[in-house]
Amino acid sequence: MASTSGGPEIEQLIQLLSRLPGLGPRSGRRAVLHLIKKKEQLMIPLAAALDRAVDAVKVCQTCGNIDTISPCTICADPRRAETGLLIVVEDVADLWALERAGIGMVRYHVLGGVLSPLDGVGPDDLSIDQLIRRAPDYSEVVLGINATVEGQTTAHYITDRLADTGVAITRLAHGVPVGGELDYLDEGTLSQALKARTRF
Repeated sequence: MASTSGGPEIEQLIQLLSRLPGLGPRSGRRAVLHLIKKKEQLMIPLAAALDRAVDAVKVCQTCGNIDTISPCTICADPRRAETGLLIVVEDVADLWALERAGIGMVRYHVLGGVLSPLDGVGPDDLSIDQLIRRAPDYSEVVLGINATVEGQTTAHYITDRLADTGVAITRLAHGVPVGGELDYLDEGTLSQALKARTRF
């Protein structure tokens, strides 16, 4: 990365921001310049919020969601258990996308990724064993896994592992495009996909 004319603190800030998804070196520099120009209104409150988040943010020990409490707000809500529906997603961004869509009072399980032998990601690297333990408490497990090759491989693996539990296993309907990712879909598509789910 080309050096800036600022000091090492500015350079470090640019490098750190450039690592965020969707940002590269150029966007990182622009973001840093904007933060510096808006120091009082943006930079100081952002630094304070990040500092608070470091101590406050927790990963839910039940489902893998991110919240400030564990179990998270979703897992702690007794109304969500009444539907008997557990939706399995790859990561927290997918969970949040489904929640934004307002799909109803359901519970979730975050895998933490998908099986990918080429990347060295096996079943032990994901929260699949925890899912197998949780599944019998629900009447239906919905596989809300992205329609990628790795996602479908993961879905088949989970289906095989759940075969003896007697739990109904379904997947989101084809309103979710092949190769698509839940976090990038609109709320209407997500809502329809859940309503038209099919047996896996």
